[in-house]
Amino acid sequence: MLRLSRGDTLDETTASAVTGLISAATAADGVAPASEDVRLTLRPGAPARGLHIVAFDDGDDGDDGDDGDEGGSERAIIGYAHLLPPGEPPGERAAELVVRPDRRRQGVGAALLAALTEASADSPLAVWAHGDLPAAAALATRSGLARQRVLWLMRRTLSPAEPEPAVAVPAGTSVRTFAVGRDEDAWLALNARAFAHHPEQGGWGPADLAAREAEPWFDPAGFFLAEREGRLVGFHWTKVDQDTAAGGTPGTLAGEIYVLGVDPDAAGGGLGRVLTAVGLRHLRSRGVRSVILYVDDTNRAALRLYESAGFAQVSADVSYVPAPATG
Repeated sequence: MLRLSRGDTLDETTASAVTGLISAATAADGVAPASEDVRLTLRPGAPARGLHIVAFDDGDDGDDGDDGDEGGSERAIIGYAHLLPPGEPPGERAAELVVRPDRRRQGVGAALLAALTEASADSPLAVWAHGDLPAAAALATRSGLARQRVLWLMRRTLSPAEPEPAVAVPAGTSVRTFAVGRDEDAWLALNARAFAHHPEQGGWGPADLAAREAEPWFDPAGFFLAEREGRLVGFHWTKVDQDTAAGGTPGTLAGEIYVLGVDPDAAGGGLGRVLTAVGLRHLRSRGVRSVILYVDDTNRAALRLYESAGFAQVSADVSYVPAPATG
């Protein structure tokens, strides 16, 4: 029977099983159902961040219900949801959920969504659906949720025969790579300024950066910083990892424009275009043949930049929120 287990942390066995569930859903759907933020909370030794809700089939014929414990590692895990702490502002709690492919359309997703709604009763809830899949849209509609934000996944190829992108760094500006142990504070301050209206990115703190520096894919040689008069004014953090995004080829590596930002005081001078070219040149040197990025569909300036650099939309992630009352 379906039961739910909730807790601030997961034991190693359960976290491993949830990671396997995410991999199975990725293989079935062609898109990963969980963001990097969520996957990082499943790493061994990861600090508690948010609420884990695990759905499992314990094989019992008793009544359905929430057992309220933090176990479930020895039961068959058939679904998982994660609820992040409130962001600032406006205090919204982002959530994600996934159901094992062979247990869909059996009420598991609805049960997880109900649990998320209950757990976020004191804060606005935004549930992210990766890949904008029809099943997720149908669940949202049945649950009284409406589309709020759309995050585009864009992709382009890197052909070995393609000319290297031109890089003309503006006068008075220099570009160097990130120095671990020295640049963290300055980068976090610039990131907060560049993404002041993007709480998922602009709200990063030291722990968020440190978690990514500890990831196997982290490479400071692909993390570029632009400086003027000794002050950081822009950056392009690239990433090379397994290609699990929509439109990719399983088992291959993809490059990513992981985060690209420019200080608002330095915007409009072409620095973003220069940093894009610097990063693409680096990714080409790494031998990747496909590059992805994520961008909010309302960020028209960024969309123009990326489209001019050869990127095209291939998929979307959608956040759903309670639909406004009518009548």
